[in-house]
Amino acid sequence: MPRPEVLDRIKEAEQEADQIVEEAESDREERIAEARREADEIREEARQEADELEEERLETAREEIEARREEIVEEGEAARERLVAEAEEDMEEAVDYALRRFEEAVDAQT
Repeated sequence: MPRPEVLDRIKEAEQEADQIVEEAESDREERIAEARREADEIREEARQEADELEEERLETAREEIEARREEIVEEGEAARERLVAEAEEDMEEAVDYALRRFEEAVDAQT
């Protein structure tokens, strides 16, 4: 093979190699870009799932707080009713005591 043909073939091989390298780099960059897009999507999905989980937990906590609040209110109302009943009983006793003392004072004057 004459020397100019060998040089031409070498140049062609180098051009092919350069083209292969360019295509490989382009493919690599496309794959990296796709991987980044996928990573962004995964992060966004994870963030959304975390937000949903947080909202569910908050809702559960609110429900538990509301249930406990209702229990406390009911306990308070029951305690108030007991205190009112006891106070009414004490009032009747106090009125009876006051009347007896008054009658005793009146009887003592007569």
